[in-house]
Order: sequence, then structure tokens, then C-alpha cells
Amino acid sequence: MSLLVDTSVWSLAFRRDVGHAAPQVVVLREALEGARLVVTTGFVVQELLQGFAGPRDRARLLERLSALTFVHPDLDDHVAAAEVRNACRRKGVQVGTIDALLIQLCRRHSLELLTSDGDFAAAREHVGFGLWSG
Repeated sequence: MSLLVDTSVWSLAFRRDVGHAAPQVVVLREALEGARLVVTTGFVVQELLQGFAGPRDRARLLERLSALTFVHPDLDDHVAAAEVRNACRRKGVQVGTIDALLIQLCRRHSLELLTSDGDFAAAREHVGFGLWSG
């Protein structure tokens, strides 16, 4: 199954001081070396760019991410993401707008979400989607 990599994992992977031993970073590195297809979406790129300073870092980040396959949400994905968020909220689980859209993209494209954000595990209890677990 292909991987949709969440911002949390990319952030760990790009940090110089920590994170290279995190299991999600190891899985990402192996996938990028050909073990699995890695995909991304515009929201993840936007979140990453918001966290990087300087044009040099920005250019390097864009160069690396532009080699990936992109999935793009359409209107049906946004509608379904709202349903994901509402289903979780009814069960007492808060899911952010972007996280709900990432969940929906995983559902639509049969992707496994690679994340270090524990909130996705809570959402998965109420809506089905592929979630990496080490």
C-alpha cells in the first residue's frame, strides 16, 4: 500500500537535531528508497513551508517534494472529509479540517497514512482508513 506522509513525519525527517531514529522516519526513508510509493498533497506542502525559514530551505524542500506523486482533493473529498469530522465529533473525538481531509484522501486512494500524530489513532476508531502502525 502506498504511503501518504503527514506533516509530522516530514518535520521529523527534515530536522537535523532529532528524529532520524523515529520509526516513522525509518519507514519514510525505506519507502523513498523504493520500498513503497510515497505520495503527498498540497496541504502537507503548505504546512511544511509555513515551518521553514529562508529561501534556501524553501527551495530545497520544494525540490525534494516535487519528485513525489501528488493527490488532489476534489469537491467529493471535501464533502466526505466533513462527514469524517462530524462522525468523529459525534463520538467525542476532535479532528481538524486538514486531518479529516488527509483521512479522506487515504480512504479514496487506498493509502496508508504515515504519521507521528496520535490523534489519527483516535479517529480511526470511528472511521475506517489505512493508518501505519509500527
